[in-house]
Amino acid sequence: MIKAHPTDTLVFLHGFCESTKVWEAFTKPLEQKFRIILLDLPGFGNNTQNIHDYSIESMAEYVKQQLDELGVKKCILVGHSMGGYVSMAFAEKYEKMLNGLCLFHSSALPDTEEKKENRNKTIEFVEKHGVDKFMESFVEPLFFADNRKKLRHEINMMVEIGKNTPKESITGGLAAMRDRPDRTEVLKKVKCPVLFIFGKEDGAVPLEKALEQCHLPNNSMVNFLGKTGHMGMFERTYETRKAIEKFAETIYG
Repeated sequence: MIKAHPTDTLVFLHGFCESTKVWEAFTKPLEQKFRIILLDLPGFGNNTQNIHDYSIESMAEYVKQQLDELGVKKCILVGHSMGGYVSMAFAEKYEKMLNGLCLFHSSALPDTEEKKENRNKTIEFVEKHGVDKFMESFVEPLFFADNRKKLRHEINMMVEIGKNTPKESITGGLAAMRDRPDRTEVLKKVKCPVLFIFGKEDGAVPLEKALEQCHLPNNSMVNFLGKTGHMGMFERTYETRKAIEKFAETIYG
């Protein structure tokens, strides 16, 4: 077994209505080479108590606090979807703590006006109909249609994670994503390498939006995955894990 150097750290941040469970099987093989840290963002997973601020910036501060407590001086930050928004907010304030940054089906761009309106409608739906009803329709479209049958177990798992999420966390998370600012300037200025992983069939981060930003960092690597929606850790497990592993090996040697 290869011993990981304690400073070779990868930190994984989950997306909206997710938890560390989405990363557990995915990151297991990486533990042979790297120190792996999985965090439940405020309001989600096992981190739902006494949350008063659901903003993306507050989540980034929570990540900073956790890394400080764990003695992590520098790391590669991997953020899926909303976790990528948190990673961008973290990079804006704490870039010196980053050896690398991975936007995993995520974006530095803000919501469009149309998307903001959709967030508002979703908040109204959750308030009116509840969490269970929302989760029954939310998860499946995140996966490319051709992948849904074979990944039924993973879809059901994500639905259950979401159903165990407090309503306040869901509405708070939706508002936080709606209100996040444009952070493309952060991508332009960041000094560490950036890895982008995009699904060509991702409705949440459309291909044209991906193309708008992947050239912005001074040092970037980009993976476009065919027949893949928003959930590459399940839809293309081997390819996405290998991309992150190679990215980390490039940085850590």
